[in-house]
Amino acid sequence: MTNNNPIGLFDSGIGGTSIWNEIHQLLPNENTIYLADSKNAPYGQKSKEEIIFLSCKNVEILLEKNCKLIVIACNTATTNASKELRAKYDVPFIGIEPAIKPAALNSKTHTIGILATKGTLNSALFTETIDKYHNIKIVEQVGYGLVTLIEDGKINSVEMDILLHSYLQPMIEANIDYLVLGCSHYPFLIPQIKKIVPNSIHIIDSGVAVAKQTQYVLERQVGFNKSKVQFHTFYTNSDSQVLKEVLHYNYQVIETDF
Repeated sequence: MTNNNPIGLFDSGIGGTSIWNEIHQLLPNENTIYLADSKNAPYGQKSKEEIIFLSCKNVEILLEKNCKLIVIACNTATTNASKELRAKYDVPFIGIEPAIKPAALNSKTHTIGILATKGTLNSALFTETIDKYHNIKIVEQVGYGLVTLIEDGKINSVEMDILLHSYLQPMIEANIDYLVLGCSHYPFLIPQIKKIVPNSIHIIDSGVAVAKQTQYVLERQVGFNKSKVQFHTFYTNSDSQVLKEVLHYNYQVIETDF
């Protein structure tokens, strides 16, 4: 393992590219390998055992490609499998959890909304996190169908608009002033969400925090890439077109079965 080895990231599809983008913006000299397990999306509707199995599969692929650090760029995989991954594999892991802490600490109405997958909201880690904020009312909403529409390239569809209205309106009526996006797919929906919620509601996700933690671990444990050669490779086990569209860059996207 050398400092010049890539950072590995995986998600249940294209959503984790929102995390990849924040990491790339902060650490442009680092090499990266990204796995989009779109064939098995969404993870949020699967059992804990299935999520652990798929996460282990993804990690082993990334380790075979000599990744020096692995970012679990999926809220559901983090909240359901990160403990098992850290116990099984000898590589630094960085997880992604809903940004509940900044929302709870800054809320003026003492009411925050969390839009996340069923797998995240039902996880023990999520329960442990929200139990720390007894003085905050938390309005939870499972984003049924959102990941599937995003994976199908229907971000700006009528179906998406209908679903978002049905999920967000009760939160607005509950007087939330922070909306936490608890899935790495959901930042792609921020433009639509902003059309629905009033300007007084702050929308936050975990991308910047994950990028900063990645920088911290590289600095303290792993080391930065010293090579002048950079590469970014994206793998998907589904149609590559949607992944290419969300990247907005001409990076190498490889369709493969994993």
